[in-house]
Amino acid sequence: MSEKEEKPKIKFDKSTWSNVLKIMKYMRPYRWYFIFGMLCLSLSSVMFMLFPAAAGEMANTAAGKSKYNYTINQYGLFFIVLLIAQGILSYGRSIALAVVSERGVSQVRQDLYAAMITQPVSFFESNKVGELTSRITGDVEQLQNVFSVTLAEFIRQLITLVVGIAILAYVTPKLSLIMLATFPVIVLLAIFFGRYIRKLSKERQAEVAISNSIAEESLHSFNVVKAFTNELFEMKRYNNVLDKVVKISLDFARVKGLFFIFIITVLFGGIFFILWQGALLVQSGQMAIGDLFSFIIYTGIIGGAIASLGTFYTQLAGALGATDRILEIMESTPELDHKTNSIESPAAVLHGDIELKNVQFHYPSRPENGVLNGINMHIEKGSKVALVGASGAGKSTIVSMLMRFHDPISGEITIGGVNIKDYDLHAFRKNFATVPQDVILFGGTIRENIAYGKPEASDPEIMEAAEKANAMQFISSFHDGLDTVVGDRGIRLSGGQKQRIAIARAILRDPKFLILDEATSSLDAESEHLVQDALNTLMEGRTSLIIAHRLATIVNVDKIYVLNDGQVIEEGTHNELMSVEDGWYRYLASMQMTKSALV
Repeated sequence: MSEKEEKPKIKFDKSTWSNVLKIMKYMRPYRWYFIFGMLCLSLSSVMFMLFPAAAGEMANTAAGKSKYNYTINQYGLFFIVLLIAQGILSYGRSIALAVVSERGVSQVRQDLYAAMITQPVSFFESNKVGELTSRITGDVEQLQNVFSVTLAEFIRQLITLVVGIAILAYVTPKLSLIMLATFPVIVLLAIFFGRYIRKLSKERQAEVAISNSIAEESLHSFNVVKAFTNELFEMKRYNNVLDKVVKISLDFARVKGLFFIFIITVLFGGIFFILWQGALLVQSGQMAIGDLFSFIIYTGIIGGAIASLGTFYTQLAGALGATDRILEIMESTPELDHKTNSIESPAAVLHGDIELKNVQFHYPSRPENGVLNGINMHIEKGSKVALVGASGAGKSTIVSMLMRFHDPISGEITIGGVNIKDYDLHAFRKNFATVPQDVILFGGTIRENIAYGKPEASDPEIMEAAEKANAMQFISSFHDGLDTVVGDRGIRLSGGQKQRIAIARAILRDPKFLILDEATSSLDAESEHLVQDALNTLMEGRTSLIIAHRLATIVNVDKIYVLNDGQVIEEGTHNELMSVEDGWYRYLASMQMTKSALV
């Protein structure tokens, strides 16, 4: 959905109420808090509606026309009691509903995040991270507002409306009929007027969001902006959106101005018409002055309640839409059951060789484009195997198949003769570790990033892993050592330093199977030597699968598979493939040697 698109209107059908009940189960453990909060709210609202009637009777007492035998001082004491009782009830309502909203919505947020993080890779390929973040922040926040404020205020306004009309019908029946015949029509017109204002406000917010997105994107990618000297282009792009914001804002201001004219002339005109009628009734002796005073206050309160109901209805409808979007994720099928697995759960026991037997794969969205077309491979236990080929040949897809990020369309992958689909997924993946080309580090400390390979690891284990990864030398040079903060995505570290932390993370995990994806391709000669030495330590005694473009890094591996268009076209050792006269591997090697000579 684009930021400009309107959210679909909520239909109150069977599925909508079903979703409401599903979300309400999160509030069920706190139902007594909710009931207590609603009871406080109801009593507080009824007490509030007694104020205008009591104030009117106090005025009648002062004029000597009261229906009751109470003094002005007694009315004053009554007001004090009402205020104290209202304060206590309001406090009780606020605390009770805060417990419901904070604890209940916290559980919603936990389950939503758990549902997201346990989704398969295909889920993240088809959903933008920004949209998912919006679900866990904006949508959940809408729910929290409903349970903490909106629902309570909606019920309060309903009580105010019903009790207010009932009191007016009892106290001032004639004037009530005039008010009910004119005032609701005016308020409803105001509500419809307000809807157009809200529409313009949404359009303005959408354009502001786009401008913020442009600013954030360009500032986040400032290196690219600077490298391509596109500062002026980005300024123009940003300014164009701001021009739209200004245009919509001016339209918004004009409509808002007209709305104020409507309020002053029509709404207040209607109120003054009713007051004029009331004054005539007082003049003719059909109404006491205190009753008119009460009526004026009640009319304002009821008008505000009618107007507020429209606003709160819109907010409730928005929350229902948010509920649908939240449940859409929470009810999707995860690849990991987080309730039965834990960080400490053991890895599956995998032994033997890896076999890929006639593996075929295409992405569900592009069935006509085969990515793997009958791949057959045999990777011996403890061996080092490299995958070579042009971009798009299928190297990364084979790795994703092996780690079960995707499953083959046909064919099978076995380890020790057992189909990898037969293993528990969480336990299966605990046997793997990866060192990618573009290392992703979290924004915490070096210690936390290394320990990500084994969260329960002790300090000596972390330091030993860092030593084996040739990382302790540069870590020790930092003032805070292992507690050095690496910055967002590791921005404070060089490429070689990030690679060695990734290797330390993999060493700490102690995997049976290792995936290296161009782990040294973007490093300088000195860093490459240190990283390659660390990688050699890491690969000892493990089955290693290496994706390589630079063939010099895989000369000593046990076997090389050359891929093209999703098929294995050559296989063998470096020397065997170089001996093939018209071989594809020899052609790639000669091309790289030529480039090296030119450099």
